[in-house]
Amino acid sequence: MAGVIRRQLDNGLTVLLKEQHSAPVISWWVLYRIGSRNERTGLTGISHWVEHMLFKGTEQFPGGQLDRLISREGGSWNAQTSMDYTAYYETMPADRIDLALRLEADRMVNARFEPDEVESERTVIISERQGAENSPLFWLGEEVRAAAFRVHGYHHEIIGDLTDLQTMTRDDLYQHYRRYYQPNNAIAVAVGDFNADAMLRRIEELYGAIPPGEPPQFFQRPEPEQVGERRVKVERPGNNQFLEVAYRAPAATHDDWFKLAILNSVLAGPSGMGGGAVDNKTSRLYKALVETELAVSVDGGLIPTIDPYLYDLTVTVRDGRTLEAVEAALDAEIERVRREPITAAELLKAKKQARALFAYSTERVTAQAFWLAFAENFESYTWFENYVPRLEAVTVDDVLDVARRYLRPQCRTVGWFIPTSGGDLDSLDDEE
Repeated sequence: MAGVIRRQLDNGLTVLLKEQHSAPVISWWVLYRIGSRNERTGLTGISHWVEHMLFKGTEQFPGGQLDRLISREGGSWNAQTSMDYTAYYETMPADRIDLALRLEADRMVNARFEPDEVESERTVIISERQGAENSPLFWLGEEVRAAAFRVHGYHHEIIGDLTDLQTMTRDDLYQHYRRYYQPNNAIAVAVGDFNADAMLRRIEELYGAIPPGEPPQFFQRPEPEQVGERRVKVERPGNNQFLEVAYRAPAATHDDWFKLAILNSVLAGPSGMGGGAVDNKTSRLYKALVETELAVSVDGGLIPTIDPYLYDLTVTVRDGRTLEAVEAALDAEIERVRREPITAAELLKAKKQARALFAYSTERVTAQAFWLAFAENFESYTWFENYVPRLEAVTVDDVLDVARRYLRPQCRTVGWFIPTSGGDLDSLDDEE
């Protein structure tokens, strides 16, 4: 991608602009540098809850009218909370983008947090968590993450712990909003059919007068080095056994992250920048686990994160097979990739798949704007620009090197999900 313009307003707001005139559409994102990694015990899930509250509206844009306003102009909008950020967007016809600019400028400072709305949303978010609990993989993933991270904020799920969701107050939420929703803690991105100079002038008109406030102080605790394998077992109602193996992985800014991305493509099949995926039936783990009828499916995941996170492998065990047998087969493939270099053909295929996925996942202006904001949050928007070239630079020796250093038993957490009964999942909500 070429032609990204980066500016910083006097109040600290980072602005990225990318003209793209292929269609009369503009996507506008505002990303705040606050996510679940910055949440203390007692306030877990607060970033996600605050995201919900911003859809309740302001005096200028009442909550009940927001959907109608956006839809009437032919636009779409949404938001997301992650471990490393909270982000909001509108994708609109180009001649209607001013509504999105005004809306985000207003709710950066004027969200109301009415007490009755807070209590109403408490019920919604608790129900959201309880709905997630109907999945055995949620329970297993939560336990594996909690065991892998004992100190760092990545320890807990983005949605938060149920106890915290039951006890957080309106003042907790509002103070979180006032502390972190500031222009000097935000990245604003526009991609689409506009003139960059005119867009920048309008952004300065709407956002330039918003005061920056005090530089936000973040809750951050570095995770100590792991000194041995960790294991967890989850025994709950369900229909299948699951195996999850999570290895320590570097931050997205580290060169090793791209080498591990190629390794994951060879082992489990590539995952796309925008959540898409390529069929993984030619991957090593599919052949070793699924084709041998030990498993129903196998997936690998490597997420770009600000701090070191996890390289995760998840296997659905076939009925009649054992977790012990599946884990042994998985370990054999891990040892193979640590012992012998991958082939030149495997490397070439992984790179071709990466290029195809990147092109598919980032063809729309909404996705491009997101990834520019996302990359700027942990390094620079140029991380996104250089994504494919950095993957292209990976060699066979690089893959062997990271396999040996990162896929060690001492650096992993192993989780087993053991069903206690045949899928009686309705009882999960009652237990809380």
